[in-house]
Amino acid sequence: MSNAASSSSLSSAVEFSPTRHCDAPPTRQSVTKLRPYVPGKPIEDVKRELNLDDSVEIVKLASNENVLGPSHFAVEAMNRVLDGLWLYPDDSCFALKNKLAEFWKIAPETLVVGNGSDEIIHFLGMTFLDRERGDEMIFAEPSFVQYRACALLADCNFHAVPLTADMRHDLRAMKERVNENTRLIFIANPNNPTGTVVSHEEVAELLDGLPAHVVVVLDQAYYEYADPDVSADGLKFVREGHNVVVLHTFSKAYALAGLRVGYGIARPEIANALQQVRGPFNVNTLAQVAAIASLDDLEQVICACDLNEDGKEQLGAAFDEMGLGYVPTQANFILVDVGRDAKTVEMELMKRGVIVRTGFGLSTRLRVTIGTRAMNERFISSLREVLANA
Repeated sequence: MSNAASSSSLSSAVEFSPTRHCDAPPTRQSVTKLRPYVPGKPIEDVKRELNLDDSVEIVKLASNENVLGPSHFAVEAMNRVLDGLWLYPDDSCFALKNKLAEFWKIAPETLVVGNGSDEIIHFLGMTFLDRERGDEMIFAEPSFVQYRACALLADCNFHAVPLTADMRHDLRAMKERVNENTRLIFIANPNNPTGTVVSHEEVAELLDGLPAHVVVVLDQAYYEYADPDVSADGLKFVREGHNVVVLHTFSKAYALAGLRVGYGIARPEIANALQQVRGPFNVNTLAQVAAIASLDDLEQVICACDLNEDGKEQLGAAFDEMGLGYVPTQANFILVDVGRDAKTVEMELMKRGVIVRTGFGLSTRLRVTIGTRAMNERFISSLREVLANA
């Protein structure tokens, strides 16, 4: 599903002026229920919309990107293949799959690679959800919006189970929604936008006695940032033979968001089924070589995680001082309660050159990506100013 851009973000040199009128062709009913994915605002959009000149430095803390940027190994690897971009990429992602298999100590046939891990979510819907069969899926709310889109695109019913009072997945309540029509259960671990995790024991309890027709998807986009002592590791369940799909991405800790490369790990039978719906050449050449090279740079991920831990302490201390409640996070972002209309606060921050995210059905909360100390301080000082003037 492509992202729709707002009219304020796009301009055209030629106005569309049709010479005849035609009725719009009918669309699928489920498509009318979809809402385009709303990304964190790009820096250039903010400058244009608010008429900010180039002297205003914009700090983007809205999309959970790794502010340190990619490994130099990845940059060098991409430079080496630039002359060959006239060729199609390796359709099978052979080298990347084998590198991932070596990295995780798994078999290559357990892997499916996508244009970002959200493409694997799309594959899961196409593979396992059948409207004519009456299939259903389960996910938490609030959580990653693409789970809902997965169900809507398949025109299937879904159950959005509220998080617990402490903003965690309620796996027992989700299990209670399982019936003979359930095909997919999505669990973001850590969860976006709350940064909370579920434990290995909690997932094991969910899987215990779960019908064989249910596939559990553990979306581990922020896996590298989470404490392994408290967060479930889905790969253990795959190795045990459960109907579990684990999602990973190079967009977050590996800082390759602009290249769009993610992957899923599952039993070979499930991985092969997902391959059946994959389009040709879905992962570009630069993404493949950069991902391979990134796996050799452990130091880059360690630096990102160290910076993140420092930033969590910095932001947490500031929120405590301001008397703002926030959710303890296991990811590279924090959900903070500003105690008033978050959209208004978001706009006032934007006017000061700081981009954050709101929404998620949480009217007084905003999500801020953890940046460098300087970025974090810019956000903190701007937030103090906004709240003082409210």
